[in-house]
Amino acid sequence: MKIIGWDIGGANIKATLMEVRDEKAHRLKTITHHFPIWIEGKERLPFMLRGLKTEMAGGSRIDFIGVTMTAELSDVYETKREGVSHILDCIKEVFLEERILVLDVNAHLKTVEEAKEEYLKVASANWAGAAWMVSKWVKDCILLDVGSTTTDIIPIIDGKVVARGKTDLERLATGELIYIGALRTNVATIVEAIPVRGITTRVSSELFALSGDVHLVLGNISQDEYTTETADKRGKTRREALSRLARLVCADTDMLEEGDIVAIADYIYRKQLDRIADGLKQVHDSIKALVKNDLSLVTTGIGRDFLGRRAGERLGFKNIIDLAQIVGNDASIATPSLAVALMVAYSQGAREIEWSQ
Repeated sequence: MKIIGWDIGGANIKATLMEVRDEKAHRLKTITHHFPIWIEGKERLPFMLRGLKTEMAGGSRIDFIGVTMTAELSDVYETKREGVSHILDCIKEVFLEERILVLDVNAHLKTVEEAKEEYLKVASANWAGAAWMVSKWVKDCILLDVGSTTTDIIPIIDGKVVARGKTDLERLATGELIYIGALRTNVATIVEAIPVRGITTRVSSELFALSGDVHLVLGNISQDEYTTETADKRGKTRREALSRLARLVCADTDMLEEGDIVAIADYIYRKQLDRIADGLKQVHDSIKALVKNDLSLVTTGIGRDFLGRRAGERLGFKNIIDLAQIVGNDASIATPSLAVALMVAYSQGAREIEWSQ
């Protein structure tokens, strides 16, 4: 039996191919494809899914499709109801013979019809799948998933997910969702002012630079890992990233020396860590009365090390588990697609998983 788990985001589509043999699930392949739906257009989603289906499975038979999504929040849709319905219609158009199951915020699998009816329960439910998966082997922890766009902070106590928020709105209020990521965050939303040659300087609110520029300049990511489009649609060399960061204070690389711009990047990085650590502390404080054992921190996503681990260390977490060491680097960047594939596998009789690096 073969399964593809899909995480259809507004900026990236992620997919994991899994096979179940003798009650054991095997991860065969995980891919991440940049697809900014507000640029490409929602009408191209079926075409993209067909291409990725071929890339994932070739001509081999697929039995089940597991789906989770965040693209319904994109402004190409007027409402989440419209977004959920359109995305599921695209899935049905591409996967005509496969059985389709949709993840909800309670880590349950719904039919397409049920998902459309209860659209708010499946909208942006990908965090629930990741938390369900981690809860299978880390019983007391906080899952910190630092993606390209957002950061999920999900508490797990005694093997149960105890998140207070369900919708994005509720999760923003509880600190369980921080709208800050390793690549796509507008730097002007991270800081209002930065020190430039010792003088506190207000920043421009234009979309001049992204968090990806910060981390490229600081060496936290490579050019290949900078998978999103840049703010100015130019290249991803270090010099081009320096130029974008200089514009944040309405300057350029003739006006500021490289060391000045690197200092700007380092300051923004520290402020980004502050934001993630603040959310992590809020979530930890909300559950600390329930914690009987030492609480671990499980990090995943593209920013799991230079943002997730660093934020955890700042708050004094002693046991920090890098999910990539268990599931592999590519799967850790696409954790929800892996999780929904595994959830479908378990629903069909799998009892354990064999991790492949």
